[in-house]
Amino acid sequence: MSRVVHPIEVESYRILRERVDLSHLPPLSRAVTERVVHASADLAYVDELVCDEAALESGLAALRAGAPVVTDVAMVAAGITRAGLQLVCPVAEPATAELGRSAGITRSAAAVRIALTRVGPGAVWVVGCAPTALVELLTVDAAPALVVGLPVGFVGAAESKAALRASGLPGVSNVGEKGGSAVAAAALNALLYVEEKS
Repeated sequence: MSRVVHPIEVESYRILRERVDLSHLPPLSRAVTERVVHASADLAYVDELVCDEAALESGLAALRAGAPVVTDVAMVAAGITRAGLQLVCPVAEPATAELGRSAGITRSAAAVRIALTRVGPGAVWVVGCAPTALVELLTVDAAPALVVGLPVGFVGAAESKAALRASGLPGVSNVGEKGGSAVAAAALNALLYVEEKS
């Protein structure tokens, strides 16, 4: 079943395209950038978002093949608006808290370790809240199809996103401290909505 686009969303996109021309971007990079700007009403993302078209193509292919989607927090999972996805988010599970305590790491980092045992290689990872989740993801052998790395915060967010870009993993990130659950979910939704049109 295809998504019904509300008139408010149509008007939001009209205003966005009136304010900034993104027609020079490749199709998936444009879709992600527009969806992030739409979700945040922050035109600064036009210059700050770092998209790689090949990485987005990899992520889209994985989604089409039924790859699981791992999120760092429930708010990111809640923002992903397509039914039928295998969503994995163990951050609130008691075993995650226990692993965090015993390993001396954050619960978000522990959740990455637990999620990886469930999904294996080729998953799509979406981090919108916890920089420590993104850092942990970069230290394990997750072989992700795509990493949406848009954590927010004054401590470690910008650095974790820079590390993602330096890692060579297929990813989407932004330069700076901004980010959050809504924009991370929006970036993934952009690919899901492209998929619906295919």
